[in-house]
Amino acid sequence: MSQNHAAKIAQMLNVMADQLWPGQYKSDFAMQVTSDVTDAQRMTINFANNNLGGHSEFMPDYRTSRARICVTVGMMTTGYDCPDILNLALMRPIFSPSDFVQMKGRGTRKHNFVDDMFDPVKKELIGEAQKTVFRLFDFFANCEFFEEKFRYDEELVLPKPPAVPLSTGGDPPPSGAKTHEVFQPDQVTYQVEQQIGAEGMRVDRELFQKFEEIVRSDAALATFVDQQNWDAASRHVIEDLFDKPSEYFNLEKLRRASGVDRRITVRELIEKAFGFIPKFKSKAELIEAEFEKFLLDQKPEEAGSIAQIRYFFETYLSDAKLRAIIESGELGDLNVNPTFTTADLRNVPEKWRRRLPDYIKDYVSLNPFL
Repeated sequence: MSQNHAAKIAQMLNVMADQLWPGQYKSDFAMQVTSDVTDAQRMTINFANNNLGGHSEFMPDYRTSRARICVTVGMMTTGYDCPDILNLALMRPIFSPSDFVQMKGRGTRKHNFVDDMFDPVKKELIGEAQKTVFRLFDFFANCEFFEEKFRYDEELVLPKPPAVPLSTGGDPPPSGAKTHEVFQPDQVTYQVEQQIGAEGMRVDRELFQKFEEIVRSDAALATFVDQQNWDAASRHVIEDLFDKPSEYFNLEKLRRASGVDRRITVRELIEKAFGFIPKFKSKAELIEAEFEKFLLDQKPEEAGSIAQIRYFFETYLSDAKLRAIIESGELGDLNVNPTFTTADLRNVPEKWRRRLPDYIKDYVSLNPFL
């Protein structure tokens, strides 16, 4: 997509916005952010800080930009962080899997939308409004290409450059070159919405599978695994396999590629690669396993309160704010805590209100849940 195209798309989106919401945006709904626009770099920063085109006045308690869409060409695709983005549109073909991962990664950033609210009372009452999904509008079947057609084990041969350089949008074409401009709107052939499940996209799975292949072929690591020397095996992976120029594997990148919703350890990566575990347990599965251990070990006699004890156990593990409230003894803060309230604590038998947190501190690692 050229910079000229970016300008036309922004103009078209502003016309549509004025038809849908007359007088609300005044040509600020979509803005062209490309290298030929004055102070474009500052515009990318303003958009990330929710003040591109000024602050919106439609929601007085929420910090957001008047501009809702940036139409860009290569300026906000890699190395750019705007975690509250909810919609991405790919409007050109992509042939590099690393570029594709970077582009879709603009939408995978975590964000708590309550952080952008002004009113402290409302912020306290709501607690959290975490971003859980985002939409990727793909007009050139890039997702299909990388999911079904791209051969990850084969070097991609790039097409030869054309004999006549293509126009970048601003300069006139070379003498003798023919151009053709179509003014009719593009017709969308078909529209399909696909939900990406827990298994993730193939471009992510391929990364994890490649890591497992490298791990299993490492003779020194295989020796440590045979000896069940997990500390030495973990050190070897961190020191000799992570952050190398060939792939730049690291724990967070592999966690995202595996699709797991919690922290994982290097030992878990090794155990999965060598077949000691069939898959990574989700956060819910890990909590369930830890609670079963708690029941077997502590044998609470209050059978009628097991559900309340379990809810306390689960929330204490997964909610850092609740842990801080219990540890500080400031139980009045539970009145405005959305996940676990004063009423929830009263439903827990009194002796377990202290014993359960002590048990978790002594016997359960909090690291996977942070």
